[in-house]
Amino acid sequence: MSVRTVLPILLCTWLAALPQAQPPVPADPPGPSPTLELAPPPGAVVLFSGDDLGAWTRMDGAPATWPVAEGAMTSTGGDIRSKDTFQDAYVHLEWLEPDMPDAQGQARGNSGVALQGRYEVQVLDSYGIDAPGKGDCGAIYGQYSALVNACRPPLEWQTYDIIFRAPRFDAEGKLAEHARLTVLQNGVVIQNNVQVTGLNYPPTDIDPGTPGPLLLQDHGNPVQYRNVWFVPLPEKGSEEYQGRRGE
Repeated sequence: MSVRTVLPILLCTWLAALPQAQPPVPADPPGPSPTLELAPPPGAVVLFSGDDLGAWTRMDGAPATWPVAEGAMTSTGGDIRSKDTFQDAYVHLEWLEPDMPDAQGQARGNSGVALQGRYEVQVLDSYGIDAPGKGDCGAIYGQYSALVNACRPPLEWQTYDIIFRAPRFDAEGKLAEHARLTVLQNGVVIQNNVQVTGLNYPPTDIDPGTPGPLLLQDHGNPVQYRNVWFVPLPEKGSEEYQGRRGE
């Protein structure tokens, strides 16, 4: 997958987000996400296109059993993880919160998206909260609150577009750089290249230096997911100046 293919997608997402990301607390929810129903680009690894859960397993390796209907899967029956794993990646997914007006706090449409099965971005019905905290929607759970509340109301589809940079290790296997996450929710920047200083989800592998899966959490609430895919990213670009063609 070339950087030329990935960059236009990311650039369009960033540009769409800039005007909306300025107010510290939006008075109204953002408009429909600019990446809603975004088609997977060439080279993307499609994890869920609306048909079946063939790309997923339960945590014990057994086939995933979340129900699938009308192009979406619903969280129930335990966490699931993708069979495909990744290091650096651009991850896209869409989710829909159930309407649970009598529920409060962490019981209100709770789920989560864990990059490499280790670094959780919270999914929760936090619509209307003025100052979301470290356990609200968009948080790097327990470590960083969302910069702004970009939540749509329940029963409306929302998007996460996540740029994940895996941790780096030196030649001796010692940690050199922590994992980093940039998260856009509904086209709004809610996490800006934050450094995740430790695992905030029970790891699916004991070695954080290995590739890991995308994990979707079942927290007992019927959160729906659709259009889930990722694009692997190179660790770095060329260090050589190639010059323009013909120079």
